[in-house]
Amino acid sequence: MAKKPVKKPEVETTGHSWDGIEEYNNPLPRWWLWTTYLTIIWGIGYAIAYPAIPLPGGATPGVLGYSSRGDVAADIAEVNARNEPLVERINQLELAAIASDEEVGGFAINGGRAVFQTFCAQCHGSGAAGAKGYPNLIDDDWLWGGSIEDIHLTIENGIRYEANLDTRTSQMPAFGEFLSKEDIGQLVEYVGSRSGINGAVETEDGKNLFLDNCAACHGDDATGDRFVGAPNLTDAIWLYGSDPETLTETITKARFGVMPAWTGRLSESQIRQAAVYIHSLGGGE
Repeated sequence: MAKKPVKKPEVETTGHSWDGIEEYNNPLPRWWLWTTYLTIIWGIGYAIAYPAIPLPGGATPGVLGYSSRGDVAADIAEVNARNEPLVERINQLELAAIASDEEVGGFAINGGRAVFQTFCAQCHGSGAAGAKGYPNLIDDDWLWGGSIEDIHLTIENGIRYEANLDTRTSQMPAFGEFLSKEDIGQLVEYVGSRSGINGAVETEDGKNLFLDNCAACHGDDATGDRFVGAPNLTDAIWLYGSDPETLTETITKARFGVMPAWTGRLSESQIRQAAVYIHSLGGGE
């Protein structure tokens, strides 16, 4: 005898209809509901156990006291402890001897590279080639000297950084305040003639103006003076540019570039490592 087909109970709909299509009001699967409940319970437990809820004074610390920042700080402290003997040796060695030292030479250069990329590359470029107004550190043209001792002193105390009493300081006058435009034009022509740029021709008036107003810092021969940070005007390296318009602006308004002093912000070892790295780039003397 054939079995009668079992008639499935009619399932209610949600009451919504889209283009004649209705949606059944079936209950959610039990496994899905229990998974949802478990995730809610897990989330509450996580918020209690770990830092989670933001408050005005900071996030709740959690009953376990875990901190990802604490883990990072512990890792940094561990690395610093392992490197402490190398750091001490870098501080004890003569600056010129650090790079060639078998024990710390590579460590110092790599550390100096990290310091440079973090704190110096924003101005001097990632390759240390500089930019307009920011010196190139891989050539041989140094305003304050390119020996490793000079580099260290510059990093340590900065340039025209008023907050540091030992900063390197010099000031070029704004000649536009007391020289005429014609005199400044003569100076531009004379300075251009000293380095062979812009097709400039040396004139007696320009030479006399230079000797009276500029030679005290740049020297009678215009080759500069590192003691006062006066650049060499006879080469092809120009910090702000060598076209007549830029030279006119420089002489008329002067320049006053500032480099911060890194003492107090970097450790002595970091400053030494940065000096070693910069000196190793090939422009140091």
